[in-house]
Amino acid sequence: MSELWPGRNGPNVDYISFQPPLAWQTSFPRKIVLLGSTGSIGRNALAVVERNPGLFSVQGLSCATNAQLLVEQAVKYRPPYLAVANKEVQAELEDLLPANYRPKIFVGRDGYAELATVPEATTVLSAQSGAAGLAGTLAAALAGRVICLANKESLVLAGSLVRDIVALTGASLLPVDSEHNAIFQCLAGRDQDVETIVLTASGGPFRGMRAEQMAHMRPQDALAHPNWKMGKKISIDSATMMNKGLEIIEAFHLYGVDRQQIEVVIHPQSLVHSLVRLRDGSLLAQLGQADMKLPLAHCLTWPRRIPHVTSKLDLTKLGQFTFEAVDEEAFPCLALAKRALAERGGMCVVLNAANEAAVELFLQEKISFADIPRLIAKALDAHAATLPGHQPFCPPLAGRAKDLADLRRLVHEVETRISTLDEKYRQFVRACAREGASTC
Repeated sequence: MSELWPGRNGPNVDYISFQPPLAWQTSFPRKIVLLGSTGSIGRNALAVVERNPGLFSVQGLSCATNAQLLVEQAVKYRPPYLAVANKEVQAELEDLLPANYRPKIFVGRDGYAELATVPEATTVLSAQSGAAGLAGTLAAALAGRVICLANKESLVLAGSLVRDIVALTGASLLPVDSEHNAIFQCLAGRDQDVETIVLTASGGPFRGMRAEQMAHMRPQDALAHPNWKMGKKISIDSATMMNKGLEIIEAFHLYGVDRQQIEVVIHPQSLVHSLVRLRDGSLLAQLGQADMKLPLAHCLTWPRRIPHVTSKLDLTKLGQFTFEAVDEEAFPCLALAKRALAERGGMCVVLNAANEAAVELFLQEKISFADIPRLIAKALDAHAATLPGHQPFCPPLAGRAKDLADLRRLVHEVETRISTLDEKYRQFVRACAREGASTC
């Protein structure tokens, strides 16, 4: 199946990992852990599992605080392990679980990491929202697991670190994001003929608007995505187009391409999930319904294809496909993400921290929609002023780790640096908002 896997160590595309071992590819039922099972991605993944019961064995489920839904999922699938955000949720969970079912419950950031490495599971779906998903992704990579990656922040925060880890442990990554999954499929057998990766964006609920029109939009306006049903945070990111900015950073680390090889175009219909332009001028595209079960099924069962994942596209009824250029003046978050990727030195960590804090404040109606990019820009400027030079925030691990224990120690050091910087700029954004975002 090597022809289905993008090139590793190639001149044009240098994919983040090698393909999973043959034993994993042919082994079913696939033993899986779902990090973030109560979120949108997790629920869609369990829908795939439910429709194909003989293909999967659920070993672990997790949530942050939605104990009620986690109990419903756990009682249905009876995994031996669960994980939650804190001891309060653990106590609630234990009260709700039936007396005849007592799984082991992991707690907190370290608990998610433990769940990601339980020996019974070979496959980890990393689907927690935001920076909280990094710990599970790193733990699964250190354990050499096959990771179905839906948490883009893992690569935004620590893409070079994840790349180093999988090279040393043999872990494999399969991309769940619809755009990166589409690129992955388009690259099969053609990875070194690539000229450009083209990410498609729906444009979100404010497509075609000018900045001044969006300035006073409220959370309910930004959450009304025209095509996708998503969680609140990613819906706001779609409205600001920060989601696409994060995907540029993700593509850079996943596919090992130059920044200049990544483009973004608006495709309002959300049926062409992304494209690859080859050096002879050809364009390859992956089409499908706007349904996350498609990329999830592709990753969870790779290299197999299972039938009836979602409804088929009827080409005779699709109407027109349209594509538009991105108005970066109206959507400045895209340029901010490009800046963070270009400048390095922890700038991507700052970008993500500032964005998550600003989105939270916007959802609480403490800042305006226009304040989101304004606060992110202020955070990037503040961090840039502290940088002594463009030094790598995550020094390469190769040659520094003597054994697995030493590798874990080095990774923990970098993870601690990321966490410290992340918290610093969350606090910075909150302080700016209290002072008045436009005057901070």
